[in-house]
Amino acid sequence: MLDYATLNAVSAVVREGSFEGAAQALGITPSAISQRVKGYEEKLGALLIIRGQPCKPTALGKALCAHIDKVRLLEAEIPQLSADAALAISRSPSLKIAVNADSLATWFPEAIAGFAKETHVFLDLLVEDEAHTADRLRSGDVMAAVTADSAPVSGCRTLHLGVLRYAACASPTFVQRYFSKGFTRDEFTTAPCMCFEKRDRLQTRWLQEVHQLSLPLHVHYIPSTQGFLDFALAGLGWGLQPLSLAQKHLAAGELIELAPHHAVDVDLYWIIPRLKSDILEKLTQHLKIQCSRNKYLEQKSV
Repeated sequence: MLDYATLNAVSAVVREGSFEGAAQALGITPSAISQRVKGYEEKLGALLIIRGQPCKPTALGKALCAHIDKVRLLEAEIPQLSADAALAISRSPSLKIAVNADSLATWFPEAIAGFAKETHVFLDLLVEDEAHTADRLRSGDVMAAVTADSAPVSGCRTLHLGVLRYAACASPTFVQRYFSKGFTRDEFTTAPCMCFEKRDRLQTRWLQEVHQLSLPLHVHYIPSTQGFLDFALAGLGWGLQPLSLAQKHLAAGELIELAPHHAVDVDLYWIIPRLKSDILEKLTQHLKIQCSRNKYLEQKSV
């Protein structure tokens, strides 16, 4: 039988990163938190938390934290549950969701804010490259994910949300300096490129489709959607921008699209566990409706 009061303490330590932070969040002393966790580890015969700065869960600790996240969600749907029993599980329900930075900067806030206000569920967002958010779901770090990876996840269902369209852009000064002879294959071998992070394959995908090239040697890594746009405007390099964000700058002549007929479409999917949860179902239906209306997402059949 799982000790949910203690698991709540374990989850708090992982969430806050320390025993002191967990104690403050739960309104008890750090020594009480420490005794609960240590006693439960001794009972199970396994470590749940790797002590450090910050504290991190072991594989078992991560699995138990993922379990109690689901319990919190289900507990929130039982209005008849006594206050004492509810407090033993969780003070408030929250949803851990992995989402890519470009979605977070465009369509996601508008799509999910109404749900959060309506249900009083708190969001715990983890920002990840769109090709790797599903990995966070597989590892148990989050309960749901917005991802470009349509591969099935065990125990989960997948829903197509829409398409985020990207265009290769650069500033006029950058174009004048590096593309004076046109947007040719040779020019792209030397022009500095920008990527979100080292796992970002979007620019490589575009180069292969347009010029059968690999990523050039000169790459700037900019792990911020707004920063990515700002550095392009400043002339640092060329890169694939969400067209919805770049459109006004293209219209104003502050950015130039390097190949107007070669936009890249990234299909986005919503992956959630096959859990009988009214809250998850309500969130999914809300996302479906909002995404179909959202100005940032294209809709198409896949």
